[in-house]
Amino acid sequence: MKKTWIIVVAVIVLLILSIMGRYNKMVSYDENTKTAWSQVENVYQRRLDLIPNLVSTVKGFAAQEKSIFVEVTQARADATKMDININDAEQFAQFQKSQWEVSSALSKLLAVVENYPDLKSNQNFLELQAQLEGSENRITVERKNFNETANVYNKYIRVFPNNIISSMFGFLRTNLFESVEGAETPPVVDFGTAPAATETPAVPAETPVEAPAAQ
Repeated sequence: MKKTWIIVVAVIVLLILSIMGRYNKMVSYDENTKTAWSQVENVYQRRLDLIPNLVSTVKGFAAQEKSIFVEVTQARADATKMDININDAEQFAQFQKSQWEVSSALSKLLAVVENYPDLKSNQNFLELQAQLEGSENRITVERKNFNETANVYNKYIRVFPNNIISSMFGFLRTNLFESVEGAETPPVVDFGTAPAATETPAVPAETPVEAPAAQ
């Protein structure tokens, strides 16, 4: 009888230790995911911080492009409002959409720059453009890192018997970055250029008529 109780106690202890180990691993993966997400927020915020100076610089050379400036400013304002829970699918999708709208507006702004050679060679603009390109590259890297980190966490909490423990302690699946509908379509920019003049067809040269030979 005493031996049976020892076995039961040993099994219970092993079970508790197993649960504790799995719980601690979930906490570790969850914290890794949150850290990766904070890096994503940082690089997106860096891009948002560049926009006011970029718009101001472009305005100095292309003040008439008001609609583009309004679109960029509004997209930035909408993105700045976002404070999300990465476990909430609706909030996460809205965050991703608002950031895509910022990317689309910036693409239009940079496309407009092609119409202004003096702006393209402006030192301040070139520096801001380089910083923006650096931010875009960092965004791509950090999004990829976040997806990889979150995938590890998501898989761990869903396999048996971890799914039972994660359900007991409230560990929820983290959303991942996916392609936004329409992101594959480049933004359309109307430069307001006049249509090309229709070329007048060339008139064929008349063939000279030879004079009749003298008799």
